[in-house]
Amino acid sequence: MIEIQREDILVVVDMQYDFLPGGSLAVAGGDEIVPLINALAKKFANVVLTQDWHPADHISFASQHRGKAPFETIELDYGIQVLWPDHCVWNSHGAEISRDIHIPHAQLVLRKGYNRGIDSYSGFQEADRQTLTGLAGYLNERDTGRIYVVGLAADFCVAWTALDGAAGGFGVTVIEDATRAIDTNGSLAQAWADLDAAGVQRIMSRDILG
Repeated sequence: MIEIQREDILVVVDMQYDFLPGGSLAVAGGDEIVPLINALAKKFANVVLTQDWHPADHISFASQHRGKAPFETIELDYGIQVLWPDHCVWNSHGAEISRDIHIPHAQLVLRKGYNRGIDSYSGFQEADRQTLTGLAGYLNERDTGRIYVVGLAADFCVAWTALDGAAGGFGVTVIEDATRAIDTNGSLAQAWADLDAAGVQRIMSRDILG
């Protein structure tokens, strides 16, 4: 059993309606992890939520590229970009964090992806790998211990957040069964390989909850 320390923090990634069943970019089984996340959050004194938050003309939307379909890729200034269905458009229902997420003691909701010309999977920095969100500064000022990451989707926003946390010098653990994946073009296997290579720990929720 892992005993969560007072300074440890749970980062809950993008538990929003557009990523849940019925949403425009639904992750299969995304709703199944909601009760688990709520249970895990009770073990943490510190919780941060991330929220995908895009303008309607965001560059990552396939609808903004003539002749392109969702899940195709294009080359942008900062590299390869997967094109997505329109999702998490600011002030839309799909962008809202699920009301079934019950974490009243969460201290911060961090929005990402609001710059039209840059996608943002990670809670720490945008896809250009230069534009910072400020999360690292927040965590350092709070003298945070280990970071535990859960939410959606495992192979994109969860993995990128965990990788950037590790690169920033934090100890990072992904709670594997409290995530679900999109898994397009081998993305999940690649994410697990990248996390392992970066020294990110992977555990199951039972290691905390018993």
